[in-house]
Amino acid sequence: QVQLVESGGGLVQAGESLRLSCAASGSIFSFNTRGWYRQAPGKQRVLVATLTSGGISSYADSVKGRFTISRDNAKNTVYLQMNSLKPEDTAVYYCNTVQLGRTYWGQGTQVTVSS
Repeated sequence: QVQLVESGGGLVQAGESLRLSCAASGSIFSFNTRGWYRQAPGKQRVLVATLTSGGISSYADSVKGRFTISRDNAKNTVYLQMNSLKPEDTAVYYCNTVQLGRTYWGQGTQVTVSS
């Protein structure tokens, strides 16, 4: 079993920054790709960023140049640094990983950006 717990969300003004954290516990493999997704009200959950254990990252076009995903394998934690936040970034942010064919999700953390 793998447990993922997100933290770091909150209410900020446009242009400000937040850093989200996702701590993993349980029987997680350190070589798993880790990802961040978000779901805005009334919309589907969409991919924000992923990061492989080898350090290869990918981003949604909407966040490129503003968000940075990173990981600390020793702590089994992945981060999402979000800069220059916009009101359209408002969503619940979820971290995930896939292990042995099963997808694991955290409970989500709310990010609200006011204009």
